[in-house]
Amino acid sequence: MAGHGTQEHPHGADRLCEAGERVYSRAVCRGRVPRTDAGPVPCLLELALLHPDPDDMDWLVPTSPQEVMTRLLRGVYDEVSESQRRVGSAVAAFERYAGLGRRLQASAWAAAEGTSIRVLDGLSRIQAAMDEATDACTSEVLTVQPGGIRREAELTEGLHRALALRGRGVRMRDLYTHVARHGQGLLNYLELMGDAVEARTLDEVIDRLILFDRTVAFIPANADRTMALELRHPALVEYLVTVFERLWRLAIPLTAALPDTGIEGISHREQSIAALLAEGHQDAVIAERLGISVRTCRAHIARLSETLGAASRTQLGVRIAQVGLDGAPRGAGETAIGIPDQGSPSVR
Repeated sequence: MAGHGTQEHPHGADRLCEAGERVYSRAVCRGRVPRTDAGPVPCLLELALLHPDPDDMDWLVPTSPQEVMTRLLRGVYDEVSESQRRVGSAVAAFERYAGLGRRLQASAWAAAEGTSIRVLDGLSRIQAAMDEATDACTSEVLTVQPGGIRREAELTEGLHRALALRGRGVRMRDLYTHVARHGQGLLNYLELMGDAVEARTLDEVIDRLILFDRTVAFIPANADRTMALELRHPALVEYLVTVFERLWRLAIPLTAALPDTGIEGISHREQSIAALLAEGHQDAVIAERLGISVRTCRAHIARLSETLGAASRTQLGVRIAQVGLDGAPRGAGETAIGIPDQGSPSVR
């Protein structure tokens, strides 16, 4: 393996080099390959796609494709979770400062107009600020839209702004939860907007965010969204743009199908619910984070229990860990409790 370092193979398991792809495919088809075959492709050992055969150290056996897929999905989930934790801390800080600001006298509010963080109190003031930002926008709008299926009223409320932006050649990118894929209103809206809008989805997204030209951002300032923060501080706006771009990179285009979970009988949404259950979240919290109703959430949990053969919530937690749906790190070829992977992860 001399002369074949990681610098010649700067990739992960999601984008193997051509030589690595050939050797790994050969190993999967044949069950193992000679160790000498891996000499030109050290990436396969470094990425744990090949490992020594305990019965003959001159041979290497492959990690199952199902395990590789689970590892990749877990990595994506961890990146999304970390981004959401970071933006959650930032939003909490904004709310603290907004709370302090509301204690000022009315005269202090007047003096604060035009500053880099402005509190918009009331829906009419929010709408006016949004219309002003729309009129000034010349190139790009980025939005995060939580809450699952978008209501017709929500889509109609912002339609005039979207059409005005499209008319000026402004490009728009929108992030939704996977649940939003089932809303006909959203599909109609995207068809109307054509190439001006590109949409992607994630299991979970952060709270509502709208960015115009990477210079001004709007975020909610209270739970019922009757107050908002208008942010023009370059560092804050740049931070929110970075959060959006990282979530965008991890999201799945609305025109693409959601990835298969690799476990028979368990949908992508149920996989997300299982991971949140494993973290100890209650049904209502899970439903809110995924943009679904509590009733729908409990129906998915019931199907999870039936598929995994669990008779109680406690047993369901154990079975979630056993099949690797809890998001915990695994060793190659192992489930959560150390049971060797026998190939197919299907659960009967």
